[in-house]
Amino acid sequence: MGKHLVRSGAIVSAMTLISRVLGLVRDVVIANLLGAKAEADVFFFANKIPNFLRRLFAEGAFAQAFVPVFTETKETGELSDVRALVAKVSGTLGVLVTIVTFLGVVGAPVVTAIFGTGWFIDWWNDGPNGEKFERASLLLQITFPYLWFITFTALSGAILNSLGRFAVAAFTPVFLNIAIIGFALWVSPQLDQPEMGLAWGVFFGGMIQFAFQLPFLWRAKMLVKPSWGWNTPGVVKIRTLMIPALFGVSVSQINLLFDTLIASFLMTGSISWLYYSDRLLEFPLGLFGIAIATVILPHLSAKHVSDGKEAFAATVDWGVRAVCCLGFPAALGLVVLAQPMLMVLFMHGAFDVSDSRMASYSLVAYGSGLVSFMLVKVLAPGYYARQDTKTPVRFGIVAMISNMFFNLVFAIPFGYVGLAIATSLSATLNAALLYRGLSKQGVFRISKESISVLVRMLGAAVVMAAVIGLLKPQEAQWIAYEFSMRVTVLAGLILAGGVTYLSALLLLGIRPRDLVSRGS
Repeated sequence: MGKHLVRSGAIVSAMTLISRVLGLVRDVVIANLLGAKAEADVFFFANKIPNFLRRLFAEGAFAQAFVPVFTETKETGELSDVRALVAKVSGTLGVLVTIVTFLGVVGAPVVTAIFGTGWFIDWWNDGPNGEKFERASLLLQITFPYLWFITFTALSGAILNSLGRFAVAAFTPVFLNIAIIGFALWVSPQLDQPEMGLAWGVFFGGMIQFAFQLPFLWRAKMLVKPSWGWNTPGVVKIRTLMIPALFGVSVSQINLLFDTLIASFLMTGSISWLYYSDRLLEFPLGLFGIAIATVILPHLSAKHVSDGKEAFAATVDWGVRAVCCLGFPAALGLVVLAQPMLMVLFMHGAFDVSDSRMASYSLVAYGSGLVSFMLVKVLAPGYYARQDTKTPVRFGIVAMISNMFFNLVFAIPFGYVGLAIATSLSATLNAALLYRGLSKQGVFRISKESISVLVRMLGAAVVMAAVIGLLKPQEAQWIAYEFSMRVTVLAGLILAGGVTYLSALLLLGIRPRDLVSRGS
């Protein structure tokens, strides 16, 4: 099992790497086109709303509820039972998401007023930011249908992941990035409002992602005719699990929306600086944390159905070790190299030195919580695989309320950076509560051996950060460098950090066997 998990995780990580690299290219193109100006704030706002709902209807709460029920049906039933479940789920989900999408498009100004309250108040009072409200409402009408396409894309991905075909779903986001890049390069420059072209890129990107999944579903004999099934046993079970999971899985997304609301009252650029720093955070989070969580949920679900507690706990233990091994150096690397990375990736065109400096502050704050974000992704499936969604929802509500409190505490003195600090703190609290809950339930308790391994991993990461910090040039030197020189120096620092980290791991006695689950 351990080697299979490592192999599956590597496949998802490889596919995700391609997607994330293209995602960075996409963000580089957007930064060059819009920078961190009002147009960028408006587009990022309009793109964030359907992505938040995607977490509810698609790969977030829905996937956590759907995968265990699908796996249980697959393990205990016939192919016809599995196909019937897919038909009822897709039909029921389709009706609901179609209604939500329609309401979202028609009521875009209302949605914008709720989550962009600062802009709405300015619009109401004929203030300087009133135009942002009007443009954001228009863009949201274009981007909102993305929710419909991505919901079925995520359903397809959840099915394929449960069948052990992880590469397809992990590769699918590539098409969204290609679409946005294409529209940014060839459509937006022809428009008076370039952000409109990006919004259409989101729309068509969602459509292409959905179409890409269909042949793979057909090959897996899972392309069935949708039908309404609100009261069928499988759907009832999924929606019973999903309703509380809406909070448990989507806490970070709700927090980000709350951040957006507060940021609408702050200086122009706040939403964009948070976006660019969050995008760099999402790179290692998606590459390592989400990739490992993607492969671990079906395995945990299967272990819960067919194996004992020891194998289940061993799988969670593997996930914790794996995300920490990769998360510790990634987090400290983001903190130490925040501004250099932002300068190399985004400091072109409309994105200037000041933007890189401002975004680096929030990236440091986000980076401090990276390991916590990753641990939430790994620990939460420990509940969902056992079809327990009520426990993590309690923790999610506590974390969400705490985030709102932290926002008020830190946003006043630190502005948008305070929002990033609050998000990281709430994620850390969420991870701690999830672990304590698994421990109290006797499901998973970290062993002394694992603690020793994690401490040595952290020590190796600290050594790596110290070496990078000593070698890193000052800001004035980065500004003076040509672009090619910035890339070369940054690549050299990352390479030096990687070599240092691996060397320190070996010197501290960490071996590959420490990352293989004992539940093999």
